[in-house]
Amino acid sequence: MSAADNPAGKPVILLAAGGTGGHLFPAEALAGALGARGVLVDLATDDRAARYAGQFPARRLHILPADTVRSRSPLSLARTAFSLASGIAKGMALMRSLKPAAVVGFGGYPTVPPIMAGVFARRPTIIHEANGVMGRANALLAPRVKAIATGYPGICDGDPALAAKAHHTGNPVRPAVRAAAGAPFRAPQAGEPFHLLVFGGSQGARVMSEIVPPAIERLAPDLRARLRIVQQSRAEDIEAVRAVYDRLGVEAELAPFFDDLPARMARAHLVVGRSGASTVAELSVIGRPSVLVPLPHALDQDQLANAKALANAGGALLMPQDQFTPERFADELARLAGEPAALDAMAAAALALGRADAAERLADLVLQVAGLGTHGGTGAHA
Repeated sequence: MSAADNPAGKPVILLAAGGTGGHLFPAEALAGALGARGVLVDLATDDRAARYAGQFPARRLHILPADTVRSRSPLSLARTAFSLASGIAKGMALMRSLKPAAVVGFGGYPTVPPIMAGVFARRPTIIHEANGVMGRANALLAPRVKAIATGYPGICDGDPALAAKAHHTGNPVRPAVRAAAGAPFRAPQAGEPFHLLVFGGSQGARVMSEIVPPAIERLAPDLRARLRIVQQSRAEDIEAVRAVYDRLGVEAELAPFFDDLPARMARAHLVVGRSGASTVAELSVIGRPSVLVPLPHALDQDQLANAKALANAGGALLMPQDQFTPERFADELARLAGEPAALDAMAAAALALGRADAAERLADLVLQVAGLGTHGGTGAHA
């Protein structure tokens, strides 16, 4: 980086994230918090995630090769090793030119090359683990980095060496989530409209379309008449789902994607969805009751760990996918709709688990590890 690129000589923090929104969203929130303190932020990712990072608040985007372990075959392992080694080599060149004050990774294999390059270049390195169990990439990096930030407390307790450098910051959430967090929750009383929000992301919308409509059909007519449903459905499923709700006379808004999901979450009386780290963090910061259906067969079972954390706190009902049947969901929905006090208690429990200031906490940690205090050397603390 030349002086012309940074005429004020501001410190530069390199963020490493990619793969999914679960990695990019908290990185985006941290970038905003650091930028407000006068710190320049660059983003390192791989070419697959780069297409989702167009709105990321970074000064520059750096593409480094990376690959995940797809199978245990010698050819696949060799391909992954070559990609990661190439990424680390390019990362070392980036360290020499950028000279970042710190490198911060958010999990997933796209973070391995820049974090390892930072370790080899003796730059302060931090990883953030958003889930209730550490993912494979972060587990590989954790012994090598200077600090570990966690979305949930206690996930490093089984290893004293890791626990000694672990800091529970919470999971940073997008500005739209923080804006929605001020809306108070009031459970609907008998006869009042009941707002149900259903979403599942790219890997969850199908099961929601298969289970929720027949569950609604099993409800008593007076409860069906109260429902106001907002549901994410895949484009190929929308007409079939709409046909069921139209036949039942249920008011429903369907779409493959909602770009204002935090605001819709704030208006909901019950949320039904997967339990990725970002979803659980947003439910907690906004404070809404939920039925969580973790993605099954995940290698790390991270969604199950996230759902258990919120359910154990009293903020959610955990329903594994093999138990997420029309009959079971209809029973639970009818029970919760008839118990406003239970919904109020769930909302309060979820809110108690949330950390709306997680981005600020993480920014504090990053700047301290980087030796920049908590103000980024500018005296402006946002």
